[in-house]
Amino acid sequence: MMMNSTVDREQLLTLINALPDELLAEVANYADYLQSKAIVSNQTNQSSNFLLSIAGLGSSEENDVSDRQEEILANEIDPITGWSLNSK
Repeated sequence: MMMNSTVDREQLLTLINALPDELLAEVANYADYLQSKAIVSNQTNQSSNFLLSIAGLGSSEENDVSDRQEEILANEIDPITGWSLNSK
């Protein structure tokens, strides 16, 4: 059994080649499991990176827009004609 933290592919292949044939299916299943786990982990990291990249997009240093709604509407609505598509 390998005890060191770094694994050499050649050593691993030597260990697998020394296994009895009836254990090879179990090794293949475990390798398939590890590959699936790595794919899911990679997809999760990509999703997290995307969410982190857009996390601050809606933030502002100014006050919340809802706090200034009356001021904004007062600038957008003409008291005589109401809403207008034409800019002033």
